[in-house]
Amino acid sequence: MSNLRGLLQSINLTDVLQLLHSNRKSGELLLHNGRLQGVLYVNGGEIVHAESGSAIGETAAFDLLSWDRGEFEFMAGPVKSSGSIQRSLLDLVMESARNLDTRRRLRVHFPTLEAVPWTFLPEPALTAGLVLSPEARMVVQQFDGYHDFLQVMATTHQNEAVVLEAAFALLEAERLQVFEPSVTLKVQVMKTGLFKKGDHVEVGATHESRWRGLQPYSHGQIHLVCIQWHGRVVHEPVQFNTGLSDKAISLPEPLMQSWGLQPSDSVVVRPDH
Repeated sequence: MSNLRGLLQSINLTDVLQLLHSNRKSGELLLHNGRLQGVLYVNGGEIVHAESGSAIGETAAFDLLSWDRGEFEFMAGPVKSSGSIQRSLLDLVMESARNLDTRRRLRVHFPTLEAVPWTFLPEPALTAGLVLSPEARMVVQQFDGYHDFLQVMATTHQNEAVVLEAAFALLEAERLQVFEPSVTLKVQVMKTGLFKKGDHVEVGATHESRWRGLQPYSHGQIHLVCIQWHGRVVHEPVQFNTGLSDKAISLPEPLMQSWGLQPSDSVVVRPDH
């Protein structure tokens, strides 16, 4: 079973996990679906950790359990539990099914988890008259116009269903707006010198104008950006360069080297605070 592999079109992922569970196997279950990839860490037949894109833990597991296409391969070996998943396999699968139903219903209103939710009312007006669980009340505090849904999940340790249900309650009450400020930019090396220090990143001035036109960022200057690639997230000071292409981000060479980026690599950028 150390080289168990196959297609999800031929066997359901849940069936694969039940087979590993019944044999109390430990190892990594690698999953590939086109450009998408993920991994489920199995210890004694139980899922103890999951990674899918920038998501980890239960959020990643629920995403992977929804796949009905792709390839899988199980690599047996010892696995250290990271503690990101505490549920039993049966509980995780059942919650995943409920989560999937909620996702399908709410994705009509929130088609991408990379969108950024923003609440424009302070408490107590924000949640007045709404029936929200304690988890949902914790979640809505993160709808600040800077964190996307994936980051809200990671910060609050709540799954997609809880986060989107909280967002939908506010949306129905007309207390939430959702934006998509992120842009995908190509990396280029910043030219530095005596009069230009490499203590910031640069993007085109057209992005400042567009971002400042969105309500969460209209109150002042944008001094920081959030940069994401291959599951990594960094926060850096930014300057807007009128001479820079709106398809590029200019990075100091030491930063590129420390981040493992090469010229023409793509990163996702949006305002930060």
